[in-house]
Amino acid sequence: MHPTSPFGVGWLDPQLAPLLLTVIVLAAAGTTILFGCGVVAYTRRRSMRYLLITVVLGLLAVRSFVGLGTVFGLVPMTVHHLVEHGFDFTIAVLVLYAVYRSGSDSERLASRGRK
Repeated sequence: MHPTSPFGVGWLDPQLAPLLLTVIVLAAAGTTILFGCGVVAYTRRRSMRYLLITVVLGLLAVRSFVGLGTVFGLVPMTVHHLVEHGFDFTIAVLVLYAVYRSGSDSERLASRGRK
């Protein structure tokens, strides 16, 4: 068993805590910035595809903050796993749906009356 980590959670190896914290903070910052870019893109385009991608980016940002909360002992490990794996599934479904909705270039051109 590991000695108590600096964050007060028993599952975190104290030697790896700084690395884990750094990775999660960078992930949270990066996904939050990407989510902001997605919101801006959606407000400009107002299409279902942009909305779906913005929702996915928002879920990725929330996922990172759940990880951060777990490191600090604010989110229990069981809740962490339920949220993270639930979001993984939701993200995969939304990305596949966005791809499905977009169709091929020839289909989109044909639907606009061009060939």
